[in-house]
Amino acid sequence: MALKLNQIITIQSCTLSLMTRPADSSQPHKFRSRTLVMASSFQSKSKDSYSAPGEGVTHSMPPEKLEIFKSLENWAEENLLTLLKPVEQSWQPQDFLPLPESEDFYDQMKELRERLKEIPDDYFVVLVGDMITEEALPTYQTMLNTADGVRDETGTSLSPWAIWTRAWSAEENRHGDLLNKYLYLTGRVDMKQVEKTVQYLIGSGMVKAL
Repeated sequence: MALKLNQIITIQSCTLSLMTRPADSSQPHKFRSRTLVMASSFQSKSKDSYSAPGEGVTHSMPPEKLEIFKSLENWAEENLLTLLKPVEQSWQPQDFLPLPESEDFYDQMKELRERLKEIPDDYFVVLVGDMITEEALPTYQTMLNTADGVRDETGTSLSPWAIWTRAWSAEENRHGDLLNKYLYLTGRVDMKQVEKTVQYLIGSGMVKAL
């Protein structure tokens, strides 16, 4: 993901150590590593590591354009909100993971890691990149709420646009949760480096090009 940043923050290659245990290793604490270069970790030249990526935005959409979004609210309610699946009918991350409360949890973990032995490192590179993108969800919701005509003015607005943004964010949140827990359980990834990258990404913000 390419982010547009201000001058006091420079995009820097972030090296994520993807720690993979050789299948035939007799020394379990020694790893061979691959690296994933992400343009989503930032080194600040200022004292503040989370300086805002813009000077501020003035909401100046002409009234006639705002009226267009207002006139589409009925359409959004009838065509967008109906696409949302009720929570009780939605899959949850735990549906795909070993059950921590079960008595055979450790057996499930052993089976999971046994299956993962033959998965190439490159697959985990893709999963890490996907997880980092998913975990930046707060940035995407914030960005949507800066858009004139559709933003959530109160945090609990009953506007169809606001309801959609909140519900979409809630649905998408499951994706990052699942990938994060899965990668953690695999033992194949240096999670601290991944977590630092996510913190940099969310803290640095994002400038929308709309």
